[in-house]
Order: sequence, then structure tokens, then C-alpha cells
Amino acid sequence: MLLHLFRFFCLPFLFSPLKKRMLLSIFYQLFNSNFSHGMFKTTRLNLAFLHIFEVLLRIIWAHLVVDIVAYGGSDPHSAVKEHKSIHIHEMTQWPSNPKSLPKILRPLLLIFKPLVQFVMLLWYLCVKIPAPDVFIVQNPPSVPTLVAVKLASWIRRSAFVIDWHNFGYTLLALSLGRNSRFVALYHWIEKQFGKMANGSLCVTRAMQHELAQNWGISATVLYDQPPEFFRPASLEEKHKLFCGIDKSLRTPYSLQDCLSNEVLTTDDDNPNVTLFTTQTHTDISLKWNRPALIVSSTSWTPDEDFSILLEAALMYDRRVSALLNEDDLKREDVFWQEIKGGKQYPRLLFIITGKGPEKEKYEQKIAKLNLKRVAFRTMWLEPEDYPLLLGSADLGVCLHTSSSGLDLPMKVVDMFGCGLPVCAVSYSCINELVEVDKNGLLFSSSSELADQFMMLFKGFPGECDELKSLKQGVLASRSSVNWATEWEANAKPLISKVIFENSS
Repeated sequence: MLLHLFRFFCLPFLFSPLKKRMLLSIFYQLFNSNFSHGMFKTTRLNLAFLHIFEVLLRIIWAHLVVDIVAYGGSDPHSAVKEHKSIHIHEMTQWPSNPKSLPKILRPLLLIFKPLVQFVMLLWYLCVKIPAPDVFIVQNPPSVPTLVAVKLASWIRRSAFVIDWHNFGYTLLALSLGRNSRFVALYHWIEKQFGKMANGSLCVTRAMQHELAQNWGISATVLYDQPPEFFRPASLEEKHKLFCGIDKSLRTPYSLQDCLSNEVLTTDDDNPNVTLFTTQTHTDISLKWNRPALIVSSTSWTPDEDFSILLEAALMYDRRVSALLNEDDLKREDVFWQEIKGGKQYPRLLFIITGKGPEKEKYEQKIAKLNLKRVAFRTMWLEPEDYPLLLGSADLGVCLHTSSSGLDLPMKVVDMFGCGLPVCAVSYSCINELVEVDKNGLLFSSSSELADQFMMLFKGFPGECDELKSLKQGVLASRSSVNWATEWEANAKPLISKVIFENSS
């Protein structure tokens, strides 16, 4: 993952009622950890822009104006795009690096590309938008972003705050190696300009400690929280969503699977019947023999080992088959009917959302798997639909492994907001978010993940007590903290101080 899902900050609570208008400029670059020939490859992930919704609410309350400078991609949430006080400035993206480019020229691109981005960004920050009281920039990316924003803040006499989500040099090292001179230079620039900021926010206590001990930077921890529209879906919302995607769910990558065969064995041509729900007049109900729905989002990049999930799904399929002593010689129509019945273990449907460079490769791998009771579907959802999918699912899976070991996956925050328990890859600071046996489970191998599937879905949907316990834990913790409390306690004091000191 490394999927960078960004939070967006606003300043309404920082100012007295006498100050009626203010401009906040936010620069962010939505990108994943894939490096094409050592260069950043930018992409827009539909999750990221959803978090600006919290900015929108505070703008409405305080009558402030927000400028967002960003690369293009998929459309943001409609609440952001249509609001009069939010102005989105879309920069031209750097074209993809041609694969035919000689290797001898690739180092030149490492130098030339940041220079072009630097000039373009400086033009937007110093000319295209009005002067703000504060620039809030998310890191990474660090080069040329931190350099450009620091210069722009000096020219426009604005405060400069960095929101540390990870370290850019560790992402570059995934492609070039830790011993690369470019990585060393990137690290130096990131550290030096990081220390020039007027204030810093970060996402974990582990990162706070690293910044203080080895970077000489004092940062305030501000844990990500999901926007208000990340919530459990109602039965009506689930049915509407499943009706909209039912045709896609019944279309397999191979000739057939445990979902596509349901078309052959039922009369589900009724538009009010989906794989998960049934509507009779105004009454909507969940099917007793529905598959368990597992959701994961990914940027389809090398830092997320998607093969772990494929292997775990294959293990679940084989273990259940062996446990039930299934006969491979049984007539195919009888076999599919029995699998649909569920018996002790349900069918599993994995919906994987996101875009990225390795998506096609894994889709080809999925098509070659001979799975009996497991199906995969890849999707790209609109910003309004993604929270509904999370709120309709039974379990979330996170394959994010941090390049620095110090950041947290925003996708898990979103899943928790929707009341969805999570199985996540274990690494150094993930326990700051995932509490084992309370709101989720951690795994280190595909075998361990398969064990968790067997445990959580035994007796699904009525008698899976472990899964129900985790869901109750998520819902209990969900109500205890939100963006408003995090902002008031941690971000507001820091940014108030930074703006006051910069203006005095």
C-alpha cells in the first residue's frame, strides 16, 4: 500500500470571529510508492480526496477560503468539488517515462523532473493563488515540494507547517536501494528543509520519537480519523449498492467461479435479488447463504505484497475442501450447489479497489487459480460509493507495509470508521491503530492470514462469534474519538501558535 491516503487540515477554530476571511493553501501530491525508473509515479486514489470533507465542514462554520494545489486524476467528492469556498488548482502531470529510454539518460531525468516540478509549483504558490496565512504541506513527497513551499512561505510571509505521514527517502530507497547517492541526497534535503518548518504534525508516536531523536524536529502527534460519511451502511444502502454492482460481481476472470455459477442454479434474474440481498415489496433482507464480503484497497505496487492475500485465499479454499471431505469427482452442478449452500464455511468474495501498475499482472494470476469457494473482483469506485462498500463488508484486509516502519495505513482508519474489523500485516507501529482481539488481528504470513479466515468465518453468517466480537470492538472505539476532538486537542494549539509567532 504503500497506499498514501491523505488527511486534510483546516483552520476555522484558530481565529477570532473578527477575522471573517482567511486563505489556507494546501499542497499535496497523491502518489504511490511505485517508482518508474527511480522517478515518482503519481496517481490519484479516490480514498484520498474524501478526507477533505472535514475541511469543508469547518469552512462552512468559519467562512474561510481554501485553495488546494494538486495533480489531477479521479474526481474528488462532490461536496468538495461543488463548494464555493474551496478552489482546486490542478497542475499538469509529468508524463510517464518511456520504457525505451536509455539507461544512461535516466539519472538526468532524476534531476530534470524535480526542477520542472519546482518551477511549476512555485508559480502556483506565489502567483496563481492569494497569499495565505499558512501553508500546510504533507510529506512525502519531499522533493521538490518542501523546497518550493519553504521558498513560497518566505516570499509571501506565510507560516509553513509540515504534516509528516512518512519519510520520502525511504520510499525512494524501495526502488534505488538504501545505498544510492540519490537516496542520500533526498534524505539530506528532506531533513534540512523539514527543520525549517514553523511547526510539524505527524501520524504516530513512533514517528514523533524518530523526528525528535534523529532529525531534531519537534512534532505533535495527530492521529488520522475518518470523515463522518465513513460509517456502517444501512440495509437499504447495502441493497442499493449491491444492485448497482451485481452484474460485475457475477462476471468471473476465468470461465466460472463460485459466484458466476449462482446464475446457473437460481432464478436471480429478478432485479431485486442480488448475491447478498433480497427485496420483496418494501422489505429487504440479507441472504442466509450469501458469501462473506472481504474488502481491501491497494495501489498495486511492489511495497504491497498482494501475493500474500492470494496464497491465503488458496489455503482457505483447500483447507475447507479437505475439512469437508469433498469429492472432486462429484457432478459439477451438484458440486456448485453444495458450495452455494455454505455448510460450515461460507464462500468468500474479495473486492479489491484501487489502480496501479501491477493490477493487470495480479488479475492474470487470479484467473489461473482453481478456486472452488473463493472469488476475486477488482473495482474502481466513485468517491461516494467507497464508504458504502466498506460499510457493507464483513472484514477488511490491509497489506500495507511501511517503508519507514513509522506510518499508519489510512485505509484501516476508513474501515474502522465504517465499523469494519481488519486483518492487517504486522509491523513495528501498527499496534498504535490495530488492537489485537479488540478491533482486528495482525498477521505475518499467508498461512497466518488463512488461519484467521478459518476462525473468523466459521459458522458465517449466524454463528461467527469471533467476527462479531471484533465488530463490536470497532463500533465501541469508533464512538470514542473523532476529527473534532483530535483537532481541538492536538492540531489547533500548534497551528494557532505558529500563525501568531509568524505574524508578530
